[in-house]
Amino acid sequence: MAGQKIGYVRVSGIDQNTDRQLDGIELDEIFTDKITGKNLDRPELQAMLRFVRKGDELFVHSMDRLARNLVDLRQMVQDLTDRGVIVIFVKEGLTFTGDDNALSLLLLSVMGAVSEFERSVIRERQAEGIKIAKSKGVYKGRGAALTGEQIEQAQKMASTGVPKARIARELRVCRETVYKYLRIDQRVSSCT
Repeated sequence: MAGQKIGYVRVSGIDQNTDRQLDGIELDEIFTDKITGKNLDRPELQAMLRFVRKGDELFVHSMDRLARNLVDLRQMVQDLTDRGVIVIFVKEGLTFTGDDNALSLLLLSVMGAVSEFERSVIRERQAEGIKIAKSKGVYKGRGAALTGEQIEQAQKMASTGVPKARIARELRVCRETVYKYLRIDQRVSSCT
């Protein structure tokens, strides 16, 4: 049974470009997340997982685009191939069908572990850099996610019963950011 060619693309931030991923591959449908890959709570990933069917081919630029830790990567590939979906990692040149040999599974594990290791090293370096900057008194912290105007917009929307998820989508931030700013506003209001 011939299925569709589905693409999954992920970058970590909304300002990052997705053009290089899956460039030149003819796809029937593409799902794109612009969010961290640290967990599986990604809207387009979940939509893709609901969408794919037996006989479909899922194209992903590289393993770290699908999952940033080995457990999630292995589980997702296993679940997809169990459902009859062929998973193709373009950069690594690996294809998983469910009838995979021991070498393919070893490569999945090793390359997935390398991706997880890279993420850990990046986080360690980040923490070291922040510590050094703080000791020099130059660390300013992360900038505000929302402007004053956006905070007012979020407050108005929330006061009229608009769901926090919708507010987050409209402001192009995660839901937790909306909750954080609304909590800060409530604390300030109760103190005055």
